[in-house]
Amino acid sequence: MKKILFPTDFSEAATNAFVHALEFAKIVNAELILLHTFEIPVYDSQFFPENYASIYSSIELAKFEMFKDEIPKLRTIAMERNLENIVIKHRLMDGDLLYNLKNAVEEDKIDFVIMGTTGVSDWTKFFLGSNTSSVISGVEVPVLCVPADAKFKKIKVIGFTTRYREKDKKELRKVLNIAKKTNAKVKSLYVKTSDSDVSESTVKEWEREFAGENVEFLVLPGDEVKETILDFVLYKDIDVLAMITHKRSFFESLFDSSFTKKISKQVPVPVLIMHED
Repeated sequence: MKKILFPTDFSEAATNAFVHALEFAKIVNAELILLHTFEIPVYDSQFFPENYASIYSSIELAKFEMFKDEIPKLRTIAMERNLENIVIKHRLMDGDLLYNLKNAVEEDKIDFVIMGTTGVSDWTKFFLGSNTSSVISGVEVPVLCVPADAKFKKIKVIGFTTRYREKDKKELRKVLNIAKKTNAKVKSLYVKTSDSDVSESTVKEWEREFAGENVEFLVLPGDEVKETILDFVLYKDIDVLAMITHKRSFFESLFDSSFTKKISKQVPVPVLIMHED
């Protein structure tokens, strides 16, 4: 059984993402591990010589009580969606989110991370928010980022961006495996810029290799890569967008401050970030 790590701060955005995590767990036959982290403030012991330890203990207890109170709410959501059979485990850890998340990924042999993110209508904030970008660049497993306003709906179409590199095929096969479990179609996008080095024969070779799969290969010309991708999401009815990267600079170059109003108002969809080998 696969394992999904779901970091949560119990915010509205995280609760929305929890629904996606539940449904995704059903699709890939996985259990959920909820991770909540908190940082204990640093106090100078010379000012609290007698109750120094009790301050930390009271903070830890308060966090535990809050964590304990929130879990039944999430289980209620699971029951309301008839997903109470999904195995849900818990981790409450003090310290830095990314540090604890990376440890949890390694210790629990996590297959996916699913997390909510803010920056609802602004894709720049969506991709470059501090927690989101740190997690994307800090772990080696796929990360599904769920914007706060992206309500779950049945996955019918999965978008996949590629540069037709040989190593992209492995990630496409992973996406196709997910798509099969929900009877979804995969639409693969390549934005052919004026300096593109991808030949027509390469595209044809991919089409032949994946001829037996439910995938459509689209090559769209244009030098405005980010606008083309976002138009692709909108006009091709993409429910989840899968992208390959291992560098934060990818997002910084793709989603910069030059967004038009049209793009900044684009309704975001969950984005599955897949890492190169």
